[in-house]
Amino acid sequence: MSSTFSYPIPENETERLASLASYNLLDTSPEEDFDELTLLASEICQTPIALISLIDGRRQWFKSKYGVELSETPKEFAFCTHTIVNKKDILVVKDARKDERFATNPLVTGDENVVFYAGVPLVNEDGYALGSLCVIDHKPKHLNDKQLKALHVIGKQVLNQMELRRKIAKLQKSNEDLLEANMFIQKFASTAAHDIKNPLSSILLTSQALQLRLQNTGDHKSRSLAGLTINASKRLLTLLDGMLNYSTQPSTLLSKQETLKLNVLLKNVVELVDVPANITVNLPRNEHELTCSAVALEQIFLNLLTNAVRYNDKQAGIVSILFKEDNNTYHFKVSDNGMGIAEKDLTKIFEKDVTLNTLDRFNKKGNGLGLYTVKLLVEKLGGTIYAESKVGEGAVFVFSVKKYMLADIGDTVSLSNRQ
Repeated sequence: MSSTFSYPIPENETERLASLASYNLLDTSPEEDFDELTLLASEICQTPIALISLIDGRRQWFKSKYGVELSETPKEFAFCTHTIVNKKDILVVKDARKDERFATNPLVTGDENVVFYAGVPLVNEDGYALGSLCVIDHKPKHLNDKQLKALHVIGKQVLNQMELRRKIAKLQKSNEDLLEANMFIQKFASTAAHDIKNPLSSILLTSQALQLRLQNTGDHKSRSLAGLTINASKRLLTLLDGMLNYSTQPSTLLSKQETLKLNVLLKNVVELVDVPANITVNLPRNEHELTCSAVALEQIFLNLLTNAVRYNDKQAGIVSILFKEDNNTYHFKVSDNGMGIAEKDLTKIFEKDVTLNTLDRFNKKGNGLGLYTVKLLVEKLGGTIYAESKVGEGAVFVFSVKKYMLADIGDTVSLSNRQ
């Protein structure tokens, strides 16, 4: 066929084509849901042919076809290019042989023998006409009001099916992004644990050997310090083992829920952070039993408390942890009186590989992984996290995790790390 015919072009054609592409329907296999709608349109309108036609940049392609073998035609031959220009009305051509727009069209003069055409535009929620639902006959025809209304209704069902598939595609993309995030956590946990575990095991063995040598010297203070090192090493090794288990079996983050005492967990984390003498950490006043993933909660608090210490420039630093609950959720708040975070950076800090131009109390910059990891862990536990801050006055991190067991609500009590 010769491609010499002109056709109308809709406004915002570039945007329309981008919207059509977002459905990922072009050149896909036939689907029963669409084929049933073309069959229904053919039966109601009493025509031998019914089509669901999508118009891209060069052709009309049939997502569903009833009564024809063609899968597509050049765009310039398509009656549907005229349908999508007037997005509000059905285009009805009673006899194409007498219509100057179509009289010499190869689809009219050739074997296809298109004489009657009625098409309803498929206009999506963004206002773009993606194609049409059309019925065709080989002889002049008239559709009554009920048939025209039914064609409109079927057209809406076509759009509903298209929208459903687009939403499914978006969900699949979200699942892929979540899988990527999970892979990152898995790799991060495994790498960090292995990098730390070997030298930590050496520290433990050395400390145990030192304690044995000091056993008969009478130097009780040195033996006590060695004992503290041994206990801290054992706790950290237990934490690392949990990270390694999670890195090899990420599903345990949700499946391995355990009953834990919040303040016991927090005190262990505080000891791991090695809080300086000038910083006081306030823990919840009352002890609370939670059912949660201990390894995940430890990682979350380890990151938040480490940051609260690193970025505290006050002579008397204060870090406070608050806890409350509702019927479905555990709620936590970690606040400090440190350097604070600029308002424009409060959401950015949770993004992957984002570092701010801020040096900590040790004149070092962050690596951009801590808060990103915290956010992923919180979301994996069915919760949310956000930050509030004023530069120079400190920062507050508020997060929640899904609740598995009731716990009491308490105030805070001071836990000083001064020695």
